[in-house]
Amino acid sequence: MNMKSKKIRSNIITFGLVIVFYAVMEAMLVTGSMSSLMKGLLVPLCYYMILAASLNLVVGISGELSLGHAGFMCIGAFSSAVFARMVGDSIPGGAELFISVLIGAAFAAIFGFLIGIPVLRLRGDYLAIVTLAFGEIIKNVINAVYLGVDSNGVHVSLKDVKSLGLLDDGEVIIKGAQGIGNLPRNATFTIGIVLLLITLFIITNLVNSRQGRAIMSSRDNRIAAESVGLNVSEYKLTAFVISAALAGVAGVLYSHNLANLQATSKNFGYNQSILILVFVVLGGIGNIRGSLIAALVLTILPEKLRFFNDYRMLIYAIVLIVMMIMTSAPKVVAWRKMVAEKYFKKSRETEAGGKTDAKEV
Repeated sequence: MNMKSKKIRSNIITFGLVIVFYAVMEAMLVTGSMSSLMKGLLVPLCYYMILAASLNLVVGISGELSLGHAGFMCIGAFSSAVFARMVGDSIPGGAELFISVLIGAAFAAIFGFLIGIPVLRLRGDYLAIVTLAFGEIIKNVINAVYLGVDSNGVHVSLKDVKSLGLLDDGEVIIKGAQGIGNLPRNATFTIGIVLLLITLFIITNLVNSRQGRAIMSSRDNRIAAESVGLNVSEYKLTAFVISAALAGVAGVLYSHNLANLQATSKNFGYNQSILILVFVVLGGIGNIRGSLIAALVLTILPEKLRFFNDYRMLIYAIVLIVMMIMTSAPKVVAWRKMVAEKYFKKSRETEAGGKTDAKEV
């Protein structure tokens, strides 16, 4: 089996697992065998998997350490939420969500481009620190903004609601640290899965394209890539912008799953960015399917362990350590590869035997 066939097979397995997961969850919903807690986690599972896959594009495929992913998610969430409040009920829910996704992705991509131009000139820890600072700046700026709309147009202030000077027909949309209220909760599990599949389609096509190979070559050996004429900065910027846009899509899904949206440290702070990075590291850097599984497990696990009370975080930490060993320990990785090779060897021998028997008949 050549390399291209392996990639196609791997992509089919990834898409197949997502579809099977959706089918199982939908079956549980229809039969009423799903708990209310799990129902509340369905949409968060989708946007966490989108965030994990998109960050893996930067960390795993491009080889750059970014800690500002929550900032791009925040931009997508608030830009789409502002649009949703402005249009109100004038646009049907499905069309409004579709346009919101485009707006959230576009704004996040623009900021990703503006931030990426100077930031991607840095490397290693310096890049991580700057992207971390960007995420915190975005969150704090949004908390300081007051935005309203009236017949004269859009009004923005950094003081308070009164300083907006709205007319009687005016409406306040962003109330500083209080965020945005009265949002349409039209995000569903089905829409989340569709956005996840689109995300996977974009990432897998980029990785298997000429640009993707150039990005990975610059990750493996920057000097060699530049020596053959590749514009390393341009390719890395492409991966960074696409990753930011997909994080914005996750932010749209997040904001449309809430009635009130606030830019808090819990939702968009550096802990959120580190959590997304944990998904990527535990699932395997550069392994898109692994990051999806890690996001799924680590999102459900803390909720399922709530009945352990004080021991919940201890068990969670132990699971993290075990997952890290299973995905990163050299001997364990070698053992997994050996088992996989034996399995595929047996399957190929079985297929060859079946074909031989068919010819004899």
